Amino acid sequence: MHPINSEAKPETMDAKPDSPASPKRRQIIKTAAGIAATGVLGFPAIVRAQSSPKIRIGFWPVAAGLPFFTALERGFFKEAGLDVEGLKFASAQQVMEAMLAGRAEGSSNGTAAAVLAIGEIAQPGLFKIFCTNPTNAKYVLDEFLVAKDSPYKTLADLKGKRVASGPGIQNVTLAKVMLERGGAGAINVTELPIGQHVASLAAGQVDAIYTLEPTGTVGRLNGTTRALEVGVVAKYILGDPMAPWHGGAASLTTEFIKKYPAETKKFIAAYTKGVDLVKNKPAEARPYLKGYTAIEGPLTSEVPMSNYMFSSEFKAPDIAYFQKFYDLFSDKGIFEKRVLVEPLLYKG
Repeated sequence: MHPINSEAKPETMDAKPDSPASPKRRQIIKTAAGIAATGVLGFPAIVRAQSSPKIRIGFWPVAAGLPFFTALERGFFKEAGLDVEGLKFASAQQVMEAMLAGRAEGSSNGTAAAVLAIGEIAQPGLFKIFCTNPTNAKYVLDEFLVAKDSPYKTLADLKGKRVASGPGIQNVTLAKVMLERGGAGAINVTELPIGQHVASLAAGQVDAIYTLEPTGTVGRLNGTTRALEVGVVAKYILGDPMAPWHGGAASLTTEFIKKYPAETKKFIAAYTKGVDLVKNKPAEARPYLKGYTAIEGPLTSEVPMSNYMFSSEFKAPDIAYFQKFYDLFSDKGIFEKRVLVEPLLYKG
């Protein structure tokens, strides 16, 4: 099983004012994301029999998506009698837009949770989260990188420097806030595709980058970059380096859940097998990063692992930390209204 490499194209179809693809909804996404609306894949419509739906899951190439990659490659979905397809996107925004337009039935772990919330604002009741990938200083996903031989030792040292981040409103907003709270002051953060992060640092085009694994591992092992600090969202946004940052989430659209309740349960059960393999036998799962992320071969054994938590496992403190993360975007005016976490969790 191999992922489909997806290049987003502008949506050209006319839409009703209240439809998911309407100009009004697309403007919400464009404004909140801070980037030009990229639209979704121009795939032809697929007529599916209700008894055997095709389940298209959007992902982007970060290590946190490993449970989904594992479930695909180990055949867990096929064993459950499901036809599941992975759609590879260049950004979390494209994953969310595909879900809004009905061209994806869900997202894998690693899809930016704040971007999913923007989809919820655009179309209330769009999706339900069934698994998150909480990370912190122990379960590393997020990090600031600098060139290997750079003189910078703390975030404060980046004051007045050229800093970039991954694409999308979640990455840019977090980077700006963390730099400010880390003592660097207000900095204009440039968006770069995640695949360009290591090369940009090595070429001296930027002084530092806020990024996600496996980028740090790639740069460290090829001798061009080093981590300035890891687990930064937990420390600077949540206030505790060991707090769970639910920055990415696996989800299914509410429409799919309602239409296919039996398949939903089968999908989550198969996905759970992927999570279990990652958590209990990581050496077996790590090779499945190949083809889905920028890392492959022996390098896969070096990538730090995220933690994973199903919606059924959430306790009050977990919801509180997740809500604190979402409230940052409300406070900054990125969300036009407060998004509550608990209603978004899949209850089964």
